[in-house]
Parts: sequence; C-alpha cells; structure tokens
Amino acid sequence: MTNTQTTLEWDTKLDTEDVVLEVENFSVHYATPKGDVIAVNDVSFNLKRGELLGLIGESGCGKTTTAMAILRLVQPPGRIVNGRVTIDGLDVTSLQGEELRRARWRQMALVPQGAMNSLNPLMRIKDQIADVIETHEGKQPKKELKERILKLFTDVGLPSRIYNMYPHELSGGMKQRACIALGIALKPPLVIADEPTSALDVIVQRIVAQTILDIRDRMNVSMIIIGHDMGLMAQLVDRLAVMYAGNMVEVAPVDSAYAEPMHPYTQLLIEAIPSIKERKPLKLTEGLTHDLRNPPPGCIFQFRCPHVMDVCREVRPQLKAYKPNHEVACHLYEEGI
Repeated sequence: MTNTQTTLEWDTKLDTEDVVLEVENFSVHYATPKGDVIAVNDVSFNLKRGELLGLIGESGCGKTTTAMAILRLVQPPGRIVNGRVTIDGLDVTSLQGEELRRARWRQMALVPQGAMNSLNPLMRIKDQIADVIETHEGKQPKKELKERILKLFTDVGLPSRIYNMYPHELSGGMKQRACIALGIALKPPLVIADEPTSALDVIVQRIVAQTILDIRDRMNVSMIIIGHDMGLMAQLVDRLAVMYAGNMVEVAPVDSAYAEPMHPYTQLLIEAIPSIKERKPLKLTEGLTHDLRNPPPGCIFQFRCPHVMDVCREVRPQLKAYKPNHEVACHLYEEGI
C-alpha cells in the first residue's frame, strides 16, 4: 500500500518549564532461561504539568511495566537496561536507598489497580494515611493530622465517617478513592493510576473518573492513567499514548487520536469500541504477537497489520510527528513509500 502524504517534521517538544516528567529511551527486560523478554523497548515520552496522559494497549503490551519502572518498582527478574527518567528535574533512575525512599510519595505516587489488596486490612483508613504523612514528615500534632486527613477525604469525595473505618467496611469505589487520597497525601507532582476503574461498575467508574479530574484541577497534578477502556479514555485524558508489544506506536492529543487515528493498531482499537448508535460487528485484531524474546526486524506490528508492506518487514519505523503534537511509528505516512 502506498501513501504519498507529505511528511512534515513538526516540533513536538514542550516548554521545559512546563514538563513534569521526561522518559527517554527507556527499556525494561525480564530474564528467562531462554533469553530476555523485552517488556519495554526504547520508549520515550513526556508529560506536562496538570496533564492527564492515557497509556493504553492490550494486556501484556508493557503499560504497567513502564509505570512500575518509572516508579523504580520493577522486581527481579525484571531490570531497567537503558534509559532515563526525570521528574521536575530530578533524575529518578540514579536514586538509590534513602534518596529513592524520600522521592516516593513526595515526587511520584501510585494509585494501584487492586484497592482491596493494596490497603492494609488490619489498619484503619486514618492510620494508613497518617503512616504515609509521618513517615516522610515526622510526628505530627494529632489535631492537625486529623484535619489534614479529613481534608484529603473531602478532596476525593469521601465522607468523614470513614475516618475510623477498616478497608472491608468500604465499598469498591470508596476503597479506590481512599487509594487516591493516599496517592496525593504529600502532593506529588506525578501520580500514576494503574487501571483505577477496571473492577468497578459503570456508575462508580464515573464517580472515580470525576474524582481524578477534580484532583487534577484542584492540585494541578500530572497523571498517567493506565487502562484498556478506550471509551473511558476518550472522556478522561488530554493525550493518548498507545503501546504495542513494549513499543510506543502513537502519541497524540485525545481529540486527534480518536478523530484521525494514524497507526493501524490504534485504528483497530477504536473500531473495537461498541457503538450505541448503530449495530455493527466489532473489528478484531487478528493474529498473534511475536515472541517478545525475539522481535522481528522491521515493524513490530507487521504480523497483525492489515496494511503491511515490504519495507515494514525490513526497517523499523521511528516515532515521528506528522501532524502538530501527533506522533506515530508507521511507514504508511513516509513520503515516497
């Protein structure tokens, strides 16, 4: 297939004063007896202050591994083999020991996917939040600490009555918002939410999503939202980053990504969203992902792409901007192909 669209080299770099997170050439491997699994492969992106970035793709594409690596939470046999992460100018990849412990929760925080499994079932909600605050800031006066915790509850839309409750006494949505309160307790510039609505019904999903938007607006915090739900992402995030087999294949403002998706994988993801206006068969992404221990030469999506060309099997496409702030790794848009 040939596309003669002119390639335009748009300047997609952001004002450095506006950038909270910079991820440069990041790679994460998992060691196995038969060779390394390449979970994240040379990924680069950035995040502006107050921006919500949606990190999306099918299961196993490297979304959560990317997030855990940014937070320096990748456990053996996983390891960061290359790259650099900076948060507000702080090189997170160089931190060790006590420096890394201090940076967590102050510079970067995680809202985990499984709220029930992440909260200590033997501690009251108030004590879990107090533990975070006092671990990083030292012993606090009881009255001031209580007021601070109750203010966090208000920020995430929780009633003050949960102050003395245990996690099992809360609903799923309340537990998830308690985890958000934990994540923002020290007002970090970066919060990563790993599928924060995946185990909730649609009504509670909306409440949690609105809580995330309220927190962003109130605190001007930057957030990475990891998920599978393309419909939810369309309503929630400012920019979309699409991953496939450990590679970043498209990064674009959310309106542009949905109106004019450029990468064939992004197009298939959007076509798989059920329509409430018309009956139509859902588009399936056929085929299987390649062996992540032995990626093919050329494009990593070549085995499942409906538009594959000879050049796709030989040359790996680079992530380039073909429209303002819209980057894609695909040969379809290169001049003369």
